Amino acid sequence: MTWTANSGLATLVILFLWRVDEIAEACSCSPAHPQQAFCNSDVVIKAKVVGRHAVDVGNDIYGNPVKQIKYDLKQIKMFKGPTQDFDAMYTPPISALCGVTLENDGKEYLITGKLETDGTMHVTLCDFIHPWEALSATQKKSLTQRYEMGCDCKITRCTSIPCMISGPAECLWTDWVIERTVNGGQAKHFACVKRSDDSCAWYRGEASPKKDFLDIEDP
Repeated sequence: MTWTANSGLATLVILFLWRVDEIAEACSCSPAHPQQAFCNSDVVIKAKVVGRHAVDVGNDIYGNPVKQIKYDLKQIKMFKGPTQDFDAMYTPPISALCGVTLENDGKEYLITGKLETDGTMHVTLCDFIHPWEALSATQKKSLTQRYEMGCDCKITRCTSIPCMISGPAECLWTDWVIERTVNGGQAKHFACVKRSDDSCAWYRGEASPKKDFLDIEDP
C-alpha cells in the first residue's frame, strides 16, 4: 500500500470526524417526567446561581487534572435531601459530557441532583433543572407532597402507538405521542399517585388527592 499526503489527510479527517461524533454521542439521557426526576434524585432544591468557576476535582487514570464547573448557589428552599443547605453544585465542563450551563443572572431554578459520598451535590443534563417561573402551579405544589406519594409507582413513557403498561402500578406517559414534547400536559399538570388498592393512576389538581380516589380529578 502506498502512503500519500492525501491519504494521510483523509485518514486524519476520518479520525477527527469519528472523534467529534463520539463526543457528540457521549451524553445521552432518556427523558423523565418531573415526578421521576424527583423520585430518582438525592437532592431537590429551589436555588439561584450566584457564581461560576472551573475547579480541579482530582486526576484521571493518566494523572491529568480533571476539571468541573462549580456553581455557587443561594439555596431558597429544599424539597428533598439532607438537612444541610447547599451553597454549591458541580457539573462536567462541557455539554458533550452532560455538563449543565446556567447563567448568573439572579434567575431561580428548580434543581435535582445526586449526592456524592463527600456531601457535595452533582448535576448533569440528565437531571431536571428548570427555571422556577416556568414551572406550572401543579408542578410546584407536587414538590411538597404529591410526587413523593407516587415514588412507588412506575411512569412508562409512550414513544409510539400502540403502547401499554405491564401492571396496575404503572402510569402511561403519552405527552410525546400526543403533543410531540416531553413537557406536555401530563408533565405540567399530572402526578402518578398510588391508590388505596396499591394501583397507580394519574391525578390532576392542586388539592391533595382524596384517600380513596378512583379517577382523575380536575382542579
